[in-house]
Amino acid sequence: MDSTSFVTSYLDRTSKLLLELKSIQPLIVEAAARIEAALLDGKKVIFCGNGGSAADAQHLAAEFMGRFLIDRAPMPALSLTVDTSALTAIGNDYGFENVFSRQLQGIAVVGDVLFGMSTSGSSANVVKAFEVARNLGVFTIGLTGDGGGKMSLSANLLIAVPETKTSHIQEAHITIGHMICAMVEDAICLHKQ
Repeated sequence: MDSTSFVTSYLDRTSKLLLELKSIQPLIVEAAARIEAALLDGKKVIFCGNGGSAADAQHLAAEFMGRFLIDRAPMPALSLTVDTSALTAIGNDYGFENVFSRQLQGIAVVGDVLFGMSTSGSSANVVKAFEVARNLGVFTIGLTGDGGGKMSLSANLLIAVPETKTSHIQEAHITIGHMICAMVEDAICLHKQ
């Protein structure tokens, strides 16, 4: 396949997938509503993920804490993927599967929201964080690929993108994250008027 054909084919597949997200629109809207309610109650949003999903976790936490489309007050959000000292110490002492759950035990309070991303839905450290979150009274939102993997058993709300290829799942994940951020930001700003 030549380069032009590859680009055309890739964009066709991505645009088709983004349109297919309309089929999970109610879940996206519910996720935004859950986050909005937590923030209005003085709670925070905590993000986690591995690899590209770790980058997306940081990205989305920054959109909430900084600003997205509206110049407004910061919304309390953080990513469990950014502290390399904590990640390596916990990974070394307690195992990599505990790098998020251990941090969650130290900072989460009842009513917070944990937003975990895993293209497979079966990342051991994200699944473990969801299990711990449930015991802490933290609402969990899982963002995965087709089928949901193990997170389908532990998430309070699962948004499974109807796709199996990692790159396209990640493209859909950041789109969903941006939509959620925009809806929450708009609702919070309207509420404070």
